[in-house]
Amino acid sequence: MLGERVPHRIGVGPRGRPEFDLSEWKVAVVNVEVTPLPGIGTRQDFAIRAGRRVGVITYRDGKFELIVSKQDDPDATAASVPLAPEEASTLAGLLGAPQLVAQLREQHREVGGITTRQLPVTAFASRALGDTALRTRTGASIVAVVRAGVAHPSPGPEFLFDQGDLAVVVGTATGLDAAAEILTGGRG
Repeated sequence: MLGERVPHRIGVGPRGRPEFDLSEWKVAVVNVEVTPLPGIGTRQDFAIRAGRRVGVITYRDGKFELIVSKQDDPDATAASVPLAPEEASTLAGLLGAPQLVAQLREQHREVGGITTRQLPVTAFASRALGDTALRTRTGASIVAVVRAGVAHPSPGPEFLFDQGDLAVVVGTATGLDAAAEILTGGRG
């Protein structure tokens, strides 16, 4: 979890929606070191609690390498796994998408009446998020799109949906039901 959240309601905003004071939210930060590797690419890594460093080398040709340092020497590699771009994308999805959804659920569990759902976007494949007019029509918001296991957080109205996308939607139960109807063309 990224942090402890204790929002409290401070009033009512536009369209009668509740507003919350988020100034007390605490967020844990992990420092990622980025090291240029001239002629090769970049190394991005961070320290984990076990004392090792975990990271990725991104090669100029588009390939990746997952790396784990030795416990006693953070500059020496204990293990490395070469990854093709699609493998790296899948791994990122395995690590990121479920965590994003779980984090959103946890955040909104503390806000009464607000919940999160993953909804298929079958009726809007090859169309822009803005075409859904979802927020205007339902009061619910798309906060991320999961495509092939990879989370795309905070998509703008120009974001183009693909077949198989899942929208991570936040709103009231009624708003989410209406959003499901819109995004699936009534098949949700």
